[in-house]
Amino acid sequence: MRNRIRELRKERKLSQDEIAKLCNVTRQTINAIENDKYDPSLSLAFELAKHLDTTVDELFLGRD
Repeated sequence: MRNRIRELRKERKLSQDEIAKLCNVTRQTINAIENDKYDPSLSLAFELAKHLDTTVDELFLGRD
């Protein structure tokens, strides 16, 4: 599964640190998720989607 976190975060001019603070996680967590090294919990996925103004479905895409 790939994600669009980096793409949407940059569109909204947010740094990894800023989105991490909004979601109450570390910048390292955001970096690991963006680089497909960590899958977020369902609650974190919903938090990310909320702050990136999208849905979880749109944020995380299955690999084709």
